[in-house]
Amino acid sequence: MTDDNRTAGPGSGELPLAERDAAHVPGHWLLARLGKRVLRPGGKELTERMLADAQIGGADVVELAPGLGRTAQDIVAAGPKSYTGVESDPHAADLTRRAISGNGTVVSGDAANTGLGDSSVDVVVGEAMLTMQTDKHKAEIAAEAHRVLRAGGRYVIHELAIEPDSVDDEVKTEIRKALARSIKVNARPLTAQEWKDLLAEAGFEVDVVGFAPMKLLDPSRIVADEGVLGTLKFVSNVLRDSDARARVLQMRSVFTKYRDHLVAIEVVARKSAA
Repeated sequence: MTDDNRTAGPGSGELPLAERDAAHVPGHWLLARLGKRVLRPGGKELTERMLADAQIGGADVVELAPGLGRTAQDIVAAGPKSYTGVESDPHAADLTRRAISGNGTVVSGDAANTGLGDSSVDVVVGEAMLTMQTDKHKAEIAAEAHRVLRAGGRYVIHELAIEPDSVDDEVKTEIRKALARSIKVNARPLTAQEWKDLLAEAGFEVDVVGFAPMKLLDPSRIVADEGVLGTLKFVSNVLRDSDARARVLQMRSVFTKYRDHLVAIEVVARKSAA
């Protein structure tokens, strides 16, 4: 997470993210409180495709900012040689530790400064976290992924994108401002070409680019991601909490308004073997 999005420290005067009220907590934490477990823009389906393309079986895998630990469970289930989560939020780190049940480790660190050794892992996974960073911090995180990967290693991301590549800069700014107001995080999604350029500038070769509709709060996606019982729990919690309901409806309204420009993207990039 960026400095803006980290859990507030002692003496900061701010409540930790997990304790903020429904009107001020970042959107992903609010949805998690309400019972939503899959918080990725392309849903469970795109995550599964990304992990398959990452070839994580038997690999040393690092996940940046694992959050609730939902994807960490999928990574561990795929049989990596090792799993390490790097998380700056102590609450999220605890959630991930519980999710993986001892099948790996979670360390405290920033995605741009993991503390891991040079050329020490085979796969770096990041989902729905680069979108929330400044352009400078995006580049720093991509550079850190490149540093810790072995030659031939893969950096795989699942993020939010703006389409088409030719979209006007004024439209991009409008979308980013609307997202920031809605989810209470300074979201800065890129176009597909900008995502590829970011990774190329960090030294990667892009192997795979895939897309999925951005339908995080559409009923059909919620059922597909959470199942019937999970969906009923989520809807029930939303209906009981008027402040949370207002935030969820606001987020859904923004996603719907810009649905012709918002899409989920998967990119698999490789560190050159040379």
